Amino acid sequence: MVLDKNTAKKTAELLLQINAIKLKPENPFTWASGWKSPIYCDNRILLSYPIIRNFIKDEMAKQVESLYGKPDIIAGVATGAIGIGALVADVMGLPFIYVRPEPKSHGRKNQIEGKLDENQTVVVIEDLISTGKSSLNAVDALREKGANVKGMLAIFTYGFETAASNFKEKDIKLNTLSSYEYLIEQASDTGYIKEEQLRTLMEWRTDPSKWLQ
Repeated sequence: MVLDKNTAKKTAELLLQINAIKLKPENPFTWASGWKSPIYCDNRILLSYPIIRNFIKDEMAKQVESLYGKPDIIAGVATGAIGIGALVADVMGLPFIYVRPEPKSHGRKNQIEGKLDENQTVVVIEDLISTGKSSLNAVDALREKGANVKGMLAIFTYGFETAASNFKEKDIKLNTLSSYEYLIEQASDTGYIKEEQLRTLMEWRTDPSKWLQ
């Protein structure tokens, strides 16, 4: 769910501006899952642009407090959300931890890096939501350590139905700064994509797992 429409449009504009989101309907990308996609999103690039990263971190900090109050800890999902998560925690004056996809195979074998006490309230920061499985894996790890996970805030979501179902099943509230719908609207309004490209992007969105199969 997008909390603020103006922020959603501005975020989409900035991500397109720095090519964090690339749209190539005529030359699709292949995701790690094997899905063919006309869109590729790498929000980590925003860390290289101080003005843009400051906008994103400030908006995320405001929305965290608006949605969940001030938690005890901010947690980032490794690796994509470590940077932005740490920036949000800094703005809010809060401790920061991050969650690996799985425990390390050596050393202390931690999955959660940083200090987390039982029953502390946590808001999870994520850079991108596709199916939500990796994000919710982090939630599971936090809950196993006794954390009270208040919810998750991400920069961008594709808005897949499977993600909504996965978050509902885990009883986790998800909000994002922007979404696929706002991105496509912004790209169309600014002439970033042509009408036939827009049709392709909308077709992909209806059933991405089977597109071009």
